[in-house]
Amino acid sequence: MIIVGVGVGPNMLTLEAIEVIRNAPVVYGSERSIELAKDFINCEAHTIKNYRELHLLPVDTVVLSTGDPMFSGLGKFAGENDRVITGISSVQASCARFHVEMSNLAMITAHGRDPYPAMEALRREIEQGKNIFLLPAENFGSAEVAALLKEMGIEAKICLYENIGYPQERAVVGSVQDPPLAGSGMYCILVVQC
Repeated sequence: MIIVGVGVGPNMLTLEAIEVIRNAPVVYGSERSIELAKDFINCEAHTIKNYRELHLLPVDTVVLSTGDPMFSGLGKFAGENDRVITGISSVQASCARFHVEMSNLAMITAHGRDPYPAMEALRREIEQGKNIFLLPAENFGSAEVAALLKEMGIEAKICLYENIGYPQERAVVGSVQDPPLAGSGMYCILVVQC
């Protein structure tokens, strides 16, 4: 299979991704990923029912992954002979939007997972002087991040970026004392140490 990153929002497909999608004999993806790529799909598109069965798809199947497949995406399902095509991720979009250098950035995801390991990773990386990119969980968002940083005695900017690329896109900066709160479930957080 070919796993293709369709970007984190509208108009974020790479030319390579567009070409592969246009030439696909069949496409699978989430409803959102199919919507992001619909202008370039020239074949049947199917919503993925069971992600654990992706390896059963024919070799030339194109599987769409939102953002970049290798960060909290479908790239984890790639086999040795599968191809993975990068996409514009929320990490890239956020760092560009808030002017944050990526070389001192720790990437953490709590998205769709137990947030405890993400909390521990955040604590560990902050202690190492890293800035943090976080895909939050429903119960581990900006308020919880701010509380953890306050407990640690860390001053930082908390940047919240939601609905990236969509008309209702919102980018706000707060602090540990006054963290920005998300208005939707589609957001990410950057923690930039002062």
